Amino acid sequence: MLSILQAIWQADGAFPSGSFAFSYGIEGVMALRGKMGTAALAELISAILRQRWATCDRVALVRAFRAGGEISAIAEIDRDVETSTFGKTLRDGSRRNGSSFLAAHHRIGEPVATRLRQAVGAGVCLGHISVMQGAVWHAIGLDESLARLASGHSVASGVMAAAVRLGAIGALEGQKALSGCLRQIEHLAAQPVPVAGELASFLPFLELAAARHARADLRLFAN
Repeated sequence: MLSILQAIWQADGAFPSGSFAFSYGIEGVMALRGKMGTAALAELISAILRQRWATCDRVALVRAFRAGGEISAIAEIDRDVETSTFGKTLRDGSRRNGSSFLAAHHRIGEPVATRLRQAVGAGVCLGHISVMQGAVWHAIGLDESLARLASGHSVASGVMAAAVRLGAIGALEGQKALSGCLRQIEHLAAQPVPVAGELASFLPFLELAAARHARADLRLFAN
């Protein structure tokens, strides 16, 4: 029961993980498409879950979770995420989120977060959010299956929250879109991850939109 509560705690959008400034590329998409309805947002969240989270972030999270706090192994996974992420804005955003996530857990008093924060500061690790989540969530005692679900929900809810804050969709419509993705998160989270699972990501439209957004004169989100 404690592990379930910890998963809810970590998946809560109120946890200071840095995602408040992370639009997952949505701000760039909105600059191109304007407002979107429930179906369009649900389709976008679904694409991010299928073509980025399930094949890259989820795999990195699980590998880091299984690393058991071994810094050298975590650093290797971090480098894999870096090379699997197209576009500087998305890479920087992931690392910024990871830094905020580690800072929060460091202040809470989690020793592994403190060690990882020092490793990032020394340049040993890069600090990508999915990798840091996997390592820290293992340390605080989350079950791996719950860690996967918390990660998937965090990504989907983060995309939805960004769309609402940008005025692309109403709050209730956003919740409806998020609700429609829950079964998909459950299905994707349950897929096996090999010990040395390779990372893959293919979201060309979103990546190009994020790159275009980086050159905008006025931005609400960091990416």
